[in-house]
Amino acid sequence: MPTKALVASARAAYVARRGAEYGVMIGGPITVDMQKVKARKDVIVRRSNQGVEGWLRNTKNLTVIQGHARFEDSRTVRVGEEKFEAERIFINAGARAATHGFQGVPYLTNSSMMEVDFLPKHLIIVGGSYVGLEFAQMYRRFGSDVTVIDRGARLIKRDDEDVSRAVKEILENEGVQVRLDAECIRAEQRGDGVTVQLDCRGGDREIAGSHLLLATGRRPNTDDLGLEKAGIEVDARGYITVDDELKTNVDGVWALGDCNGKGAFTHTAYNDYEIVAANLLDNDPRRVSDRILTYGLYIDPPLGRAGLTEVQVRSAGRSALVAKRPMARVGRAVEKGETQGFMKVLVDAGTKEILGAAVLGIGGDEVIHSILDVMYARAPYTVIQRAMHAHPTVSELVPTMLADLKPLA
Repeated sequence: MPTKALVASARAAYVARRGAEYGVMIGGPITVDMQKVKARKDVIVRRSNQGVEGWLRNTKNLTVIQGHARFEDSRTVRVGEEKFEAERIFINAGARAATHGFQGVPYLTNSSMMEVDFLPKHLIIVGGSYVGLEFAQMYRRFGSDVTVIDRGARLIKRDDEDVSRAVKEILENEGVQVRLDAECIRAEQRGDGVTVQLDCRGGDREIAGSHLLLATGRRPNTDDLGLEKAGIEVDARGYITVDDELKTNVDGVWALGDCNGKGAFTHTAYNDYEIVAANLLDNDPRRVSDRILTYGLYIDPPLGRAGLTEVQVRSAGRSALVAKRPMARVGRAVEKGETQGFMKVLVDAGTKEILGAAVLGIGGDEVIHSILDVMYARAPYTVIQRAMHAHPTVSELVPTMLADLKPLA
């Protein structure tokens, strides 16, 4: 919520600057008051936090204890001087930004960026995945110079190459500098700024900026919970090991959310709760393996993703069909003057079930759900292909796209 509130402010600045394209004339240059941007974000977040906390504290038979909890054994948790014992314990400790290798240099993370109420002159972002790219476009729209550095050959490497390439083009069109194949990344403070040294195949070998944002990944908040005293197993990266019902290896202990390595999103954490509650309270055997991976990249235009990527389909050796449509051929996108991106769907050639989809374009984070729902129903793609969607919308072009499926070469 806090990051997306900032994204909304950045989009407002972007649209205002484009006003003349729509015949809307705004006098003078568009400027951004970062203190007001932060204040708006703080109000939105405070309302949400206070609402949730108030609901919890006023719930019958529920006690909120604030403090750092650590296991003393598999049934006992200590918070300060108090001990709590229970037959069922649920761990939902979350994760934090990984910052290894940048000690001794002032840096920001996705958390500390929430307290920024000024405009960095030149923001250097190390990490070319979801967190880094959302902040990159956001601060470029606020008015900062922005450079994104990544060790990989392309951005958002978990996604297909055509998606990665299109996202890079969207960011570069707005003035974000992207440096890839950074083989060795080091940072040092120089005066009031920071310099990041890199050994790339081309271009300058160091970049000087005013501020550094680390977006190189996440690490689970499991290293100071006393898990070893409870005998709870973790994997090599520190994530708590769980089964398909989110049970740990210790009877009576479950792990939910980012700390179990089964997802890194708010919606996967909430789905973890639904799975555990269904099994414990409703005798409804729900499993983590039943869910279809879905997520969004909230740059503008957004990316909505569901199911398998093209690379995963090819790696599995599945006989598949693929359809693709540029947003430039979507009437709604043309009307709004936002034609960047494309839609792509992969279908099993035998069962006709949808295997995966990517919608990079205006409304892509919403459109993806019409595809996702059909995937959960395990229905053939013809169900959505024959549906009559309202005009003019982005979703109406999904059936049109599906009518043009071709074998995946």
